Order: sequence, then C-alpha cells, then structure tokens
Amino acid sequence: MTATIPVGFVPLIDAGPLIVAVEMGFDRAEGIALDLRRANSWSALRDMVSFGQVTAAQMLSPMPVATALGLGGAGAALAAVAVLSTNGEVVCVSAAMAKRLREAGHDFGFDDAYTAGRALIAAADGPLRIAVPFPFSMHAELLYHWLTALGLPAPSGIDIRTVPPPLMAAALAAGEIDACCVGEPWGSMAVERGVGTLLLPGSAIWPGMPEKVLGVRADLADSNPEPLRALIRALWHAGQWLNDPRSRVTACEMLSGRDYLDVPPEVIDRALSGHLTISARGDSRVVPQFVDFGHFAPQQAHAAWIGGRLAARLGLDRGTSQDAACATYRTDLHENALQSIPGYVPEPEVFERSFDGQIFTPALPK
Repeated sequence: MTATIPVGFVPLIDAGPLIVAVEMGFDRAEGIALDLRRANSWSALRDMVSFGQVTAAQMLSPMPVATALGLGGAGAALAAVAVLSTNGEVVCVSAAMAKRLREAGHDFGFDDAYTAGRALIAAADGPLRIAVPFPFSMHAELLYHWLTALGLPAPSGIDIRTVPPPLMAAALAAGEIDACCVGEPWGSMAVERGVGTLLLPGSAIWPGMPEKVLGVRADLADSNPEPLRALIRALWHAGQWLNDPRSRVTACEMLSGRDYLDVPPEVIDRALSGHLTISARGDSRVVPQFVDFGHFAPQQAHAAWIGGRLAARLGLDRGTSQDAACATYRTDLHENALQSIPGYVPEPEVFERSFDGQIFTPALPK
C-alpha cells in the first residue's frame, strides 16, 4: 500500500527536488506518494511542520537550529535530514540604489564580493535596509558575514527586514528597502518588473553553503523511519535528475506550473542554467553552478557554524548553542536511507572557503 506523505514547500527554485519527485514519479518508485502543499512564508511552513499539518518540508538551513535555540516563537523540535540545495540566492538592489552604484562607477561585474560589497556600503544613505525571507536564514547569515567582513558594523549598520519571497519586488518598487537577498526566481522577477538589478550571487560570497534542507519534526525522525527513508531516496533521485543539463527544459516547464512557482519558464531557466539577466537593460552574467541540487548529507559542522553565529549575535552561550545545533542535523538518517541505492557513494565532506578566506567549518563541540 502506497503511503501518502504531505510535504510543504515555498515557491522557489530550490523546491525543485520536491516538485520533480512528484512529476517524474520518483516518489512512487519508492512506494510513497508526496502530497505537496504550498506556503507563501517560512513561518507558515515551519508551523505546518510543528503542528503536524505536513510530515516534512523544504526549509531554510538555519530553521531547525533556530528552533532548537528557542528562537522565533518556535514550536516542536525540528531535524534536518537532507540538504536539498546549495546556493541559488541573489543580492538584488533597488532601482534607486542601482542608479547610485552606477553613478559611482560600479560595473556590476557579478563575481567580486569585495568590490560589490564596498560599493554598496559606500552608496548607502544611512543603515542599509535589506530584506531577507526569514530572520533565521542563510540569506541573513550571508549578509552579516559579507558586510561585517568589509567593515560595516552589524547589526547596527544593517536594517534587516523580513519579506516573503514573492513580495520582494513590491518592497523594492515601493522604496521600502535598498536591497534584498532572496532565492530565485524572485530576484529575476524584480528585474523583469524593472524594479531591481542583481548585484551578486550568493555563491560569490560563499560557494556551496547549504541553502535549503528537508526538515521534519524531531520526534518523527526516529519513530517511523521507513517512509522518511523512502522520501530521502526519492529526493536524491530528483536532485540527480535536476543536476543533469539534459533535464533543464523539462524542469523549467514543471516548476513554472500554476501550482508550483507560477512564473514563466524562461525566468526559471536563468537560475537552472546560471545565465542570469541582471538588469532591465538586458545585461547578463554567467554563474557556473549557480544552484546545486546534489542532495548532500546535512553536516554537523555546518549546523555548528550556524549555531555559533546565532549565539554570538543574540547573546547565547556559544558551546551550548553549538551542541543543540549539531543535534538537529541528522547525517545518520540520511546515510542510512541512501545505502540501499545501488552504486551510491557518500559525498565526501567539503568545507567551503568564503570570499574573505574563512573556512566554513568550526571545531565541533565535544
């Protein structure tokens, strides 16, 4: 008998593995049926998981950690059991900010985080007003790391605001924010509407950072593991399919559907191909591996880094926070699920280096 698993998602490119698992039948091949349920904000999605409306969901990688630290009105404890995607986000500036940057001589080279960040700081008229989709997100962590490394005091020099991804373009158009850091296709949609210009991809700040994870309630991770293992395997196959360039045209059509992202396929293609249109003037840039759906195991070193960053900013005990963070990233469940796939070889741990040379791994708590 096929088990139906309700799974939540937010309309973003990195919901791709969930959508492809359904549309290509990778779920049914594993003896399950995914019932995808769309949410328009991360807080709504978190609550859907916490209160049992869905079994699992696409989540921002810091969300399970923040919940473990009691942040953001968190409910039930959460666990990350797979990394669905790395990178895939952009920094997009308002039309007014883009004008100031151009007048100051910035060339929007799109690959130099030092130059772009310094230009943005110099063009600011007061604290930079930057929107992110959720306070506890890799978008926020990227911004804090990037701008503080360039000398901008945080959080005092940055006014971080929370805006749901589909509303980022409207916030830019209304002059409510100077910039946003958001997952595609919503930066590109701001460009399409003539209200934003892409300044930098997230991968220029820190390539390979875990962007989205598959999150579940922690108490369900061990109580009924077999359907969860089947879900992890289905999403692994979907990620492999998405990473194949031959799948791109079909993937764009799938993701563009009214029930999913509901944006033109050609806008989705920009992110999947890495050929991004960065301005309403038609300027374009190529970003190799703009987004990766390799479906990696959640690494506790990544959780520890996130926990340490949140602790430092919010005045929590660092060691205790890192311990709690590590417990949310379930590498063991992910590897157990994939061992039955013929020829599967676990991905080696790769610790990425950010634009300023920092290595993305702290010493793990004892």
